[in-house]
Amino acid sequence: MKVLWPSLVVLILDQLTKYWVRSTMSLGESISILGKDLFRLTHVENTGVAFGVQAFQMWFLIFFNIAASIVLIYVLLKSLHAGPARYPRLMEIALALILGGALGNVTDRILFRRVTDFFDSDFPDFIMERWPVFNIADSAVTVGVTLWCVYLVFFAKTHDKKSRVIANDMKQSHL
Repeated sequence: MKVLWPSLVVLILDQLTKYWVRSTMSLGESISILGKDLFRLTHVENTGVAFGVQAFQMWFLIFFNIAASIVLIYVLLKSLHAGPARYPRLMEIALALILGGALGNVTDRILFRRVTDFFDSDFPDFIMERWPVFNIADSAVTVGVTLWCVYLVFFAKTHDKKSRVIANDMKQSHL
């Protein structure tokens, strides 16, 4: 079950920080952390998807998050029991981070019908005036997807070859 630890850590940190924000800050309140406006904590609530886009009904978002979480749990547990042919640790961590983030945000959607966001950063002279406000779950999903892409671009072919060699060796030993 150690493949699920990163998910649990993300879920706990996400829910604890959101609880802290909801219980200590008024909706819309900001606290400057770095510089005047470079980085601040701002309590906002998001009923949509990423960046506040209102693309789907709440029930659909909840269903999609739960379905994605079930698939990720299945894949991670399958990898755990795959022996030498299991996913490399980088892939497991990537999927576990995505799972933790999905569970963090679906917990908010189920309990509160909205997601609490609070990390508020500015990138002066960048693409937009301010980056959309986000939370730990969003960060975990972003880091997980980035690691997944790194794995797919740089390591997947090597792992596929290694898995085929292991499978062939196992077939040969059973003959």
